[in-house]
Amino acid sequence: MMDYARATTIEEVKDLTVEELDFLYDEDANSIGMLLAHFAAVEKVYQIVTFENRDDLTDEEVARLNPALDLGRPAQEIKGYPIDYYLTELAEVRAATVEKFKTLPDEWLFEQTPFWWDLPANNYFKWFHVFEDELNHRGQIRLIKKMTKKEKN
Repeated sequence: MMDYARATTIEEVKDLTVEELDFLYDEDANSIGMLLAHFAAVEKVYQIVTFENRDDLTDEEVARLNPALDLGRPAQEIKGYPIDYYLTELAEVRAATVEKFKTLPDEWLFEQTPFWWDLPANNYFKWFHVFEDELNHRGQIRLIKKMTKKEKN
């Protein structure tokens, strides 16, 4: 599921120019580049949360992952990068995830720990959220692409 979600995301963005990746339709908008950086940051968070079994990120981790993690106006500084920059980052993060998955028994997916609002959630649900987030934002990417084309015309 994660591979399919990523493949369809890559298909959607692989030919975009820097200008298209950086396009902001208004002053509060996210760009496609920001969203791609967000995908990588979210996956890194879930590596920490599930692989290290930690509830909270350190201040250093938050500083390293932001502004891509939170998005919004602060993340608008994420610009000027070609698509290969984002695709490489996404591939590197995913490779680390897959390598770790290979070392874990299937039972690990069903281990429960407190999660959102301190309710129990298993690792399967947590990783579902990683690609669910990507799928939701990919819809946003498609809308931004349409807006970019409209702006050009």
